[in-house]
Amino acid sequence: MTERALRLGTRRSRLAMAQSGQVAQAVRQLTGRAVELVEITTYGDTSREHLAQIGGTGVFVTALRDALLRGDVDFAVHSLKDLPTAQPDDLALAAVPPREDPRDVLVARDGLTFDRLPDGARIGTGSPRRMAQLNAYARSHGMAIETVPIRGNVDTRIGYVRSGELDAVVLAAAGLNRIGRIDEVTDFLAVDLVLPAPGQGALAIECAAVNADLIAALAELDDPYTRAAVTAERSLLAALEAGCTAPVGALADLLADGQVVTEMRLRGVVGTTDGSTLVQLSTTGPVPTSHGDAIALGRELASEMLAKGAAGLMGERAR
Repeated sequence: MTERALRLGTRRSRLAMAQSGQVAQAVRQLTGRAVELVEITTYGDTSREHLAQIGGTGVFVTALRDALLRGDVDFAVHSLKDLPTAQPDDLALAAVPPREDPRDVLVARDGLTFDRLPDGARIGTGSPRRMAQLNAYARSHGMAIETVPIRGNVDTRIGYVRSGELDAVVLAAAGLNRIGRIDEVTDFLAVDLVLPAPGQGALAIECAAVNADLIAALAELDDPYTRAAVTAERSLLAALEAGCTAPVGALADLLADGQVVTEMRLRGVVGTTDGSTLVQLSTTGPVPTSHGDAIALGRELASEMLAKGAAGLMGERAR
C-alpha cells in the first residue's frame, strides 16, 4: 500500500503558492512521498486594513497553525518574517531552508534608482520599518521623499508605479525572485540603507510537535547557518518588542576568511517612521553553535539598543 500524500498548508497568494511549491518539490525528492498543497485563507489575506493596524506579524500565520493543530494539514510553509517571535510548544519549526536574498528592492518608474528619484517622489510601502529607514536616509542626504502606505499583492503594488500613481514601491527581493519577477527591479537597496525585516528572505517549515517522524524527515532541508542568523535576528526583535513599539530591522550575516566562516555580524535598527530618529548598532561574535548562543547574540544587541534610547522612540509599550 502506498503512503498517503503529505498535505502542505499554504496561503493562496501567488508568492505563497510559489514558495510552497518549491518546498513541496524538495520534500517529494527527500521522502519519495506525494505532496499536495492545501490552500488556506488567512485573516491577513482578507482584511483590507493596513498591516500595522491589524497587528502585523501573526495575521498570515494563525489560520495555517490552526489547520496544523487540527490535523487538516501535515506541515505548513511560512515566510519566516511573518512568524511571531514566540514559538508555540505544540508546533515545531522543523526546517529553515537556505535563505534567499534578504535585501529590499525598489521598483521605480523609468528605471530610476533610489538616488535618482525626483524631489518629492512618492514611494509606496506598507512597512513602517522601510518608511523609517528611507525617510532617515533621505533626510541625511538632502532628499525630499514622501512614503505612502500601501497594501496588496505584488501585482497591485507594482501596478501603482505602472499607473503613475506612485514613483516607486519597495518590495522584498526574495519574493520577486520566487515568482520570477526580479527583472522588474530598478535598484537593489544596500543593507546599509535599509536593513531588512528580521528573517526576511527565509522560509519556515512548521509541523505539529507530536509528528516526530515528519520533523526528522523535514530536518534534512534545514540550513544551520540560516537558522542561526534568523534566530539571532528574531531574538533581537523579541527583546526590542518587549521594550518599544518602533519598527525594527535586523540582519545577521556570516563573515568569512576565504572559504572559512569565522564570525557572525548582527546589525539592528529601530526608528521613528518619519526617520527623524534612528538607533542603529551592530555586534560581531563567533558563529553561534547552539540555539542558545544565537538567542544570546540577539538579546545582547537589543539591550545595547535599548540603552541607546530605542525604548523611548515611540513611547514605552504599556505593560
